[in-house]
Amino acid sequence: MTGWPAFLRLFLRRDRWMVLWWGLGTMLLYVSQAVSVDGLYATQEEFDRAAASMASNAAFIAMAGPARALNTTGGQVFWQASAFGAVVAGLMSMFLVGRHTRAEEETGRDELLRATAVGRLAPSAAALLNAFVANVVLGVLVAGSLVLYGLAAADSVATGVGLTSAGWFFSATALVAAQLVTSTRAMYGVAGIVIAVSYVLRAVGDVGNGLASWLSPIGWYQAMHPFSGLRWWPALLLLGGTAVAATLAWRLFDRRGYGSGVFAARPGPARAPAYLSGGYGLAWRLQRAPILSWAAGMLALGLVYGSMGNDVEDLIGDSETSQQVFLQGSTDLVQAFYATSMVMLALIVGGFAISSTLRPRGEEDGGHLEVVLATALPRSRWLLAHVVMTVAGTALALLASGVGLAVGYSLVTGSSDELWHLSLPPLQYAPAVLVLSGVARLLYGVSPRLMVLAWLPLVLAAVVMLFGDLLKIPQWAQDLSPFEHLALVPAQDVDWAAVAGVAAIAVALSVAGQLAFRRRDIH
Repeated sequence: MTGWPAFLRLFLRRDRWMVLWWGLGTMLLYVSQAVSVDGLYATQEEFDRAAASMASNAAFIAMAGPARALNTTGGQVFWQASAFGAVVAGLMSMFLVGRHTRAEEETGRDELLRATAVGRLAPSAAALLNAFVANVVLGVLVAGSLVLYGLAAADSVATGVGLTSAGWFFSATALVAAQLVTSTRAMYGVAGIVIAVSYVLRAVGDVGNGLASWLSPIGWYQAMHPFSGLRWWPALLLLGGTAVAATLAWRLFDRRGYGSGVFAARPGPARAPAYLSGGYGLAWRLQRAPILSWAAGMLALGLVYGSMGNDVEDLIGDSETSQQVFLQGSTDLVQAFYATSMVMLALIVGGFAISSTLRPRGEEDGGHLEVVLATALPRSRWLLAHVVMTVAGTALALLASGVGLAVGYSLVTGSSDELWHLSLPPLQYAPAVLVLSGVARLLYGVSPRLMVLAWLPLVLAAVVMLFGDLLKIPQWAQDLSPFEHLALVPAQDVDWAAVAGVAAIAVALSVAGQLAFRRRDIH
C-alpha cells in the first residue's frame, strides 16, 4: 500500500472537474423534482389525486420505485430521483475506477508508475478511495440542496447518505469487474451489467411481492424511506456489501497477473467475417451494441409514457406552470401531453445521436484510425460509414419510442385506435435530432478538441422545449432549436415543408463536417 496518498492526490486532481459536473448534475436531478412538483399542483387536492394515480400505475412503480408519501414534496423527490440517482452514482463510480485501473494497465502508464517505490495495491486502493470521495461529493451536494430548498433536514441527509453508500457499493463492484477481464471496455460492460441487474431486480420486486428488491443495492437505498418514515439500518446493508465487494476485489487482484484478468481474453477468429472487410461493416461492429441498447431503452421508456393512458389530467394538474409546459398552445390536454412526450423522447434520442457522433473521435484518439486508414479504405468512406450508423440508430430509436408509446397506451386504454397515430410520428423528429449530431460532426471535422461543445445544442433544445415560454426566452433564441420549427404531432398536423427544411440543415452540417475532416490532419 506504500504510496497510495500520492496516487490519491493525483487522481483527485485529474478528476476534480469531472466529479464537480457529475455532482452538480446529480444535485439538479433531485432538487429539480422539488421545484417541478411544487409548481405543478395548485392545491393539495390536486396533489392527492395525482399521487393516487401514480401509486396505482405499475409502470411508474417499476420505473421509479415503491410509492410512499407521494402526496408530499419530499416523497415525490425521493420517489422520482432515488433510483436514477443511484444509477448515476454507479455510472460515475464505474468510469472513475475504470479510468485509474484497467485503462492505466492497458496503456502501460500504470507499469511505469509501479516501477517506482510504491506498493502493488497502491494504485487500486487510491482509485477506490477516489471514487469514494467523489460519491461523498454527490451525497453532500444532494443533501445540502434539499435542506436549502426547505425539506426536512434529517430526511434530506439520509437521501444524501444513501446515495453515497450506493455509490460506494458500485465503486467496489467496479473494482471487482476490473479484476475479472482484460480490457477497459469489457470492464465497463461487466460493471454496467451489475448496475442494470440491480435496477431490474428492484423494478421486479417493487411490482411484485418485494422480495427481489432486497437483492438490489438500489432497493436497499430506497428502503431507508426518507420523507416517509425514515430508517437508517438499510444503509448498513450497502456498507456491508461494499466491504464484501472490496475484499473480493483484493483477493482477485492477488490471483491474476499484471495486464491480465481472472478470465483470460478469448482469441479472435482466424478469419474475420466478410462484412468486416469494408467501412460499413466495421462501423456496424463498433456501434451495434449502443444502437440496440438505445432502441431497447427507448422502447421501454415509450411504454412508461404510454401507460399513462388518458389519466394525464390528474398527473399534470391545473397550475399555470404545468399548463404552459404540456399544453404548448393546444386545447386537448391528452393529445398535447403525448405530443410533448414525443419531443421529450426525441430529445433523449439526441443523446444517442451525439454519443454516436463522438465514436469516431474515440477511434482516432485510441490510434485505431491510423491503422484502418493504412489500408485501402478512404477516410471519407470511413467517416460516412459512422454517419450512416448514426442516422440508422436515430431512426430505430425514435421508431422504438413511438412503438412503446402506442403499445403502452393501447394496453392501458384497451383501444387500438391511436396505434398508428402514436407509433410513427416520432420519426418526424429525426431531422431535428440529426441537426444536433450534425453540429457535433462539424466540430469533430474542424478539430476534435471542440467536441466538448457538442452537447450544448441538446441542452439548449431541452431548455427551449421545457421552459422557453415560461422563462420568456426571446423568440430568436428559441428558433435556434431545430425542434421549435416542427409540428407537435398528434396535436397538430405534420408540416412536411418544415421537416424538409430541418433535414436540409442536418445534411448541410454533416457534409460540412465531413469536408472539414478530409482537409485536416489525423490527431
